[in-house]
Amino acid sequence: MYNLPNLLTLSRIVVIPVIFLSLYFQGAFWAFLAAVLFIIASITDYFDGYLARARGETSALGRLMDPIADKLLVTSALVVLLAKPDMVYTRLSFIPVIVILCRELLVSGLREFLREVNVGLPVTRLAKWKTGFQMTALSMMLLKGFWYWGEIGEFLLWIAGVLTFMTGYQYFQKSLDYISETEKCAKVPPMPKIIQDLTVSEPVKKVRAVADTAKEKVEEKVKKAVVSVQKSKNKQPKKTVQSKKSVKGKQRRKN
Repeated sequence: MYNLPNLLTLSRIVVIPVIFLSLYFQGAFWAFLAAVLFIIASITDYFDGYLARARGETSALGRLMDPIADKLLVTSALVVLLAKPDMVYTRLSFIPVIVILCRELLVSGLREFLREVNVGLPVTRLAKWKTGFQMTALSMMLLKGFWYWGEIGEFLLWIAGVLTFMTGYQYFQKSLDYISETEKCAKVPPMPKIIQDLTVSEPVKKVRAVADTAKEKVEEKVKKAVVSVQKSKNKQPKKTVQSKKSVKGKQRRKN
């Protein structure tokens, strides 16, 4: 559980309080520290999965904590942006922020619903690109005031917002497809007994025939083995009796 990939995953959660400290401590140092820690934590998002696969250290804890750590890290940075309006150049940039937050809540709810019916919601390639754009954009926006990183990050945030909306719609559509298929199956009337016999009896007959054949062969082998054991037991006492008689005859002759 406490291998290197899992420690890298947990480190993304550990840096979240430091990122929040930039809300209360003004100055370039705290802003730069929060940005650097966020960048390092974002890089670990790639290396923890790579090291787990390369070193054969995949675990249930890692699969559980990896998406949770990603969501907590991104959500904390988004809350910092919302709490410090001076980090964006236009209030319209709050639109992709709200889209990202709503999408995370939507997908979490869908995963919870589908988990109850044992249906998974795998991560798509587009979702991985979305996560990459989100973390890159937020890293640059946290560095606002250092060169033009803030402007570039705000532009990338809009791209991340579009990708976030697309992936959220894909997940929602998959859930609707599953729900519609479930409803259709619930409304389909049961098959008549004749059709059930035709569709079910043939495979069952084949399986039973194979099982009966195998059972007969086993029973024949068991019977042969029992007969051979009985014959060997019947032969053995006769030999001993004959040997005793012969011994008694020899003793009489001597006498």
